[in-house]
Amino acid sequence: MNIPLPVALIQALSEARAVAVLTGAGVSAESGVPTFREAQTGLWAEYRPEDLATPEAFHQNPQRVWEWYQWRRDLVAKVGPNPGHDALVEMEAHITARGGAFTLLTQNVDGLHHQAGSQHIYELHGNIQRIKCAQCGIEAQGWTADESPPRCQQLGCNGLLRPDVVWFGESLPQRALQAAIEAAHACEIFFSIGTSALVQPAASLPLMALESDALLVEINPQPTPLTPRADFALQGASGEILPELVERIWG
Repeated sequence: MNIPLPVALIQALSEARAVAVLTGAGVSAESGVPTFREAQTGLWAEYRPEDLATPEAFHQNPQRVWEWYQWRRDLVAKVGPNPGHDALVEMEAHITARGGAFTLLTQNVDGLHHQAGSQHIYELHGNIQRIKCAQCGIEAQGWTADESPPRCQQLGCNGLLRPDVVWFGESLPQRALQAAIEAAHACEIFFSIGTSALVQPAASLPLMALESDALLVEINPQPTPLTPRADFALQGASGEILPELVERIWG
């Protein structure tokens, strides 16, 4: 494949010592993971995701919310990383090998970046594969499978378990958000990949990078509100553009 790529971008990335990458649902969609707001199927067709992904929904009907997330976990278990995920692993390896800093910030909760082999990752919206207690907040290492939802096994707790994801109305993990802000301000190049550039506070990260004079690169099949601000707006699939970019620089 021979995708036209800006020579100035190739030169800048080949020399950059601090790169930050923000990925969104479009990257996972290329692996076959349904985006959050895509139409539900089967038993879930009558529900909107926004009506299930809230603390209030869990409080009103914890079994329904647990089983919806179990359905989503089963969907994720059937797919794997795509060439875009793999290219980011290679990019990280090359940049860190020369002593540079590479930070991967993701809005995705499927864990595919981990599965691909990326190392320096901050999951802004959590991870659907992790389970924590809604009461004590401790990550669960095991639970009784015949309960829906299961109960926390911590001594004296017995709270309901829930997915370790950020629901509507909840704050992002403070450590991940702070690391994302620091990476946005410190990087020389900021990539916004497969994200609508609408969901806050992640949508502010590319703008922070611009304020700190970073080059802004957007990779997305469709234009977004960020497109006019990008130094390089590459329209297409990340699974095609990223491998080509890595190949052109590092061979």
